[in-house]
Amino acid sequence: MELKSLHRDAIPGALAKAERYRLLHEPWQSESICQDVLRIDPENETALITLILALTDQFDHGMQPVDEAKNLIPRLREEYDRAYYSGIISERRAQCLLRQSRHGTAPIIYEWLHEAMSWYEKAEAIRPPQNDDAVLRWNTCARLLMRNPQLQAAPHEPAEPIMSE
Repeated sequence: MELKSLHRDAIPGALAKAERYRLLHEPWQSESICQDVLRIDPENETALITLILALTDQFDHGMQPVDEAKNLIPRLREEYDRAYYSGIISERRAQCLLRQSRHGTAPIIYEWLHEAMSWYEKAEAIRPPQNDDAVLRWNTCARLLMRNPQLQAAPHEPAEPIMSE
């Protein structure tokens, strides 16, 4: 089956719909619209960011959306956006795992949150004036760790030497 193409003039309205579908908790609809926009305008920053966010909304469905979102990051023009949205991906993956509350995932959640915080620190260092979004996200991750003391790094087990006969 061949997909139909949007008219270039329809892009702003399509992107507004994509955002609306995200807010209606229909990320697959948003994802589809963003893909249609990107077929016509592969560099459209709004479509790329909305697609990344729509994919993060689907993290409950496994690792594929995580990988897809990560693969879009290099296409973002600004270094700040690449760092900030990398942080969003890591933070939302951590929150997804926390919601699932499976036994043994605490160290994994901890690592995802620390990765997010590291990305947010990079974004903070190069943020545009009066943009504290990375600070707000970093604080959210910090509070999540403080409120969930069970989230700890995996214990570091020193390697035991191999004893030869």
